[in-house]
Amino acid sequence: MAKRINRNKRRDVLFGLIGLALLIIGFLTSCGPDDAVELSTAQELAFEKLAGEWTLKNGEGSIKLGGADISVNYPGFSLSYDDGAYSTTNAGTLFRATGTWEWQDEEARVILLDDGKEVTLVDLTETSFTFSFNYTGGGERAGLPGDYIIQVLK
Repeated sequence: MAKRINRNKRRDVLFGLIGLALLIIGFLTSCGPDDAVELSTAQELAFEKLAGEWTLKNGEGSIKLGGADISVNYPGFSLSYDDGAYSTTNAGTLFRATGTWEWQDEEARVILLDDGKEVTLVDLTETSFTFSFNYTGGGERAGLPGDYIIQVLK
């Protein structure tokens, strides 16, 4: 009789462990894709930082052409990015006053403007944005052709 009780106890313990394992498996499998945290793309993460108005802010930023600081030619320069649109103030002939843009690559390193200009992101944080582009046009006010590097701040 003692052996039978021990067998019943073992069986009960075994069934209990199996039941517990099934509960754990059921719980883990119920956490499907709907519950998973959605990962943002590089473009989405970059746009979170890019959106808003960027300026030279009291001489802290700069507009450089071939390494020479020419910021004085663009007093009050500002650049704003919105979802698919941009606008500028006092950009001379470097940028249109308003236009559209899109990401050129999945890594969010290059922006293509509606005028065909490719803007390369050099550095982008929540408060500082440095980018480069090649300007081939000219004009009466500043807009000399060459390689530009612009640093603006929020």
